[in-house]
Amino acid sequence: MPAPASFSNYIDTHADAFIKRLGDAVAIPSISSDARRRQDVIMMGNWLNCQLNELGVETKLMDLGTHEMQGQTLQLPPAIIGRLGSDPAKKTVLIYGHYDVQPALKTDGWKTDPFTLVVDHDSGRLIGRGSTDDKGPILGWLNVIEAHKNLGIAMPVNVRLCFEGMEENGSEGLDECIQEEVKKGKDGWFDGVDCVCISDNYWLNTRTPALTYGLRGIAYFSINITGPGQDLHSGLFGRTVHEPMTDLIKLMSKLVDHNGDILIPGIDDMVPPHDEEELKLYQKMDYTTDDIEEAAGGKVALSSDKTAVLMGRMRQPSLSLHGIQGAFSEAGAKTVIPAKIGGKFSIRLVPPQTPEKIIPLVNAYLEAEFAKFNSKNKMEVEYLHGGKPWVADVRHWNFEAAKKAIEAVYKKTPDYTREGGSIPVTLTFAESLGVNVLLLPMGRADDGAHSTNEKLDRSNFIEGTKVLGTYLYEVGAAA
Repeated sequence: MPAPASFSNYIDTHADAFIKRLGDAVAIPSISSDARRRQDVIMMGNWLNCQLNELGVETKLMDLGTHEMQGQTLQLPPAIIGRLGSDPAKKTVLIYGHYDVQPALKTDGWKTDPFTLVVDHDSGRLIGRGSTDDKGPILGWLNVIEAHKNLGIAMPVNVRLCFEGMEENGSEGLDECIQEEVKKGKDGWFDGVDCVCISDNYWLNTRTPALTYGLRGIAYFSINITGPGQDLHSGLFGRTVHEPMTDLIKLMSKLVDHNGDILIPGIDDMVPPHDEEELKLYQKMDYTTDDIEEAAGGKVALSSDKTAVLMGRMRQPSLSLHGIQGAFSEAGAKTVIPAKIGGKFSIRLVPPQTPEKIIPLVNAYLEAEFAKFNSKNKMEVEYLHGGKPWVADVRHWNFEAAKKAIEAVYKKTPDYTREGGSIPVTLTFAESLGVNVLLLPMGRADDGAHSTNEKLDRSNFIEGTKVLGTYLYEVGAAA
């Protein structure tokens, strides 16, 4: 069932107001991984809750408790659970999103202030941290609700919401919150949910909308090496002591090679080979190696074979090195030997891999390799956070509804993709509720989520809002 014309017209005529609201959201630096910004994350949650209440959504702020981070005991940002409608004759859709963002500094290479939404009228880009990940998509849902409220049109389905503020830092406390809400049965706000929709990923390219039926999981680690009692002067102690940085660089070089092959024994071996049917899925996707290089901003693809690149992103594990905590990284030339450092890396997982299966392999390998150094420094492998991979059934009516919505708005049939990133809560919803979970992306492959100059195209924000609304109508009409 298509959405009424009045809905689409409302979205078009209120586009500027929607962009202003997105600007208000981007202006709140809700960085969940920075203890100094915790109050900003909580402020963002409260702002979003007020917006929902003004639109008539009944909400409750779920206290997720406290946690230890960066030497402090911090209050976790609240999870926002909302509900709109309780008509037993209608289907009930649970919508998930997150209101926290990745860190961003102008000095990282941003061309503009990351927390001021810049509307580039020439390119049509809305530039700012969180514009595409995930404040834009969240506000797309609010746009849909606002349109129906102000037009006096009943929503075609009952809506349940779950918005969190810790997705970029491990979603701490959310799994337990969801599971406890589900246990309440008919007294819980998730009772009667028929399907779940998440808009927190991206098209495969810049041309063709996508529906995502799989996600890689993640296992995130830090290699912590200590030795001297304090930082040392390289002129006084160079070549006289075992240096933690030297050990760390050597150890991190043994994790992955320049072709992306994981060097930890047993990890790649867990993944079964593909069959011909699966291979055809990758071969027919609207995708070229030019797409990955355009999104990456350089001619850096590991292969000229699009199928190999797609499978590397979607159905194979990967290991990436992220940074070194405790090392000198500012401008200038500081001749320090760090006494304590931590090398951060993560492994993206695919079925049947899980963090529980990966952690022992990582620990054993790094301990064995470090022992070969005969270093007097101490090494510890710290597991920081993780999540399992997930795959859904694309033949479900939930996916069919989303397909029809995309075809109605964009006049294109979507690609069916497995995403390289991780959204651990996806599996939690699937397992706790026992319903189909769909990923319905709003943004494009070149949006630069987690990177400098993150953007969301104006057309994706506005047309994407129409897709979200039309999807709800198609769900309402599904058999």
